[in-house]
Amino acid sequence: MGVFFGLGSLCFVAGPLNAYTRSVGARADALTFFVGSILFTLGGVTQCLLALPARDARPQGLAGWRTAWIQSVGTLLFNVMTLAAVSVTVTNRHYDTVVWGPNLIGSACFLISGAICYLASPRRGLWPHTGHHGWWEAGVNLLGCGLFGISAVTGYVTGHPGSLISAPISDWTTSLGAACFLGCALTAVGLGATHKVPRLRHLTVRAAGRAERELEQLRAARPRRPTRASNAYSIGRDGSRDHSFQEPS
Repeated sequence: MGVFFGLGSLCFVAGPLNAYTRSVGARADALTFFVGSILFTLGGVTQCLLALPARDARPQGLAGWRTAWIQSVGTLLFNVMTLAAVSVTVTNRHYDTVVWGPNLIGSACFLISGAICYLASPRRGLWPHTGHHGWWEAGVNLLGCGLFGISAVTGYVTGHPGSLISAPISDWTTSLGAACFLGCALTAVGLGATHKVPRLRHLTVRAAGRAERELEQLRAARPRRPTRASNAYSIGRDGSRDHSFQEPS
């Protein structure tokens, strides 16, 4: 899951950058977004499969399941949007319908899923509780969802074809939002756990406990070597040397 989201995030970080677009061309840039959206969908499907068995565990299990499937709906809409954007440019009069519309709804799905995940995470009021590993993950994920939402709104084509509300804001918020997702994905890959899927945390803890028990069993089963005396003799109280502790030659 983390690998899919991480690679997809890299595509969305690089895609909006002018330097990347100039180096690969407009069509390859559009295909970069499409590949990234497919990777997001694969990550979403994996997240759903992990969250499904724990959906009846309230509140975190249910929140994880809702987060997973709502976000996955958003990734499917991103698939539609990015595929259409390969051939439909901002100068096309149908751009708002076939590209911007799915982008807006998909970003809204991400924002809803991010809010559910954040509200189910350990908090003190509205602020995250910092007494555990990965305490920042839900907040950074929600920030990324919000940035994607800003990108979608500012990417609307106004009355003049090819004229967005704000192309620079749309591009930068896309890259920054994807960078937030990348940070969360790297955490999931590095720690093998994520607060978005409670079951993954449980599986990781169980796997770590099993590995530790197996290591202890190996240590217990290892034959012990006979220890050699540290000294070939001992010194008696009278100062004489006692060779009773000397090993046989």
